[in-house]
Amino acid sequence: MELRVLRYFLAVAEEGNITWAAQLPRISRPTLSRQLRRLEEALTNR
Repeated sequence: MELRVLRYFLAVAEEGNITWAAQLPRISRPTLSRQLRRLEEALTNR
């Protein structure tokens, strides 16, 4: 798990909207969604 991905998660939680959160680290919404999906998978596989 990378710190960068945790920051993405925090941005979504703070913004309450994945599209707005994607603008903060300047990544695309699909990339942000993919990273969050990988984070979820990593956390549920433990």
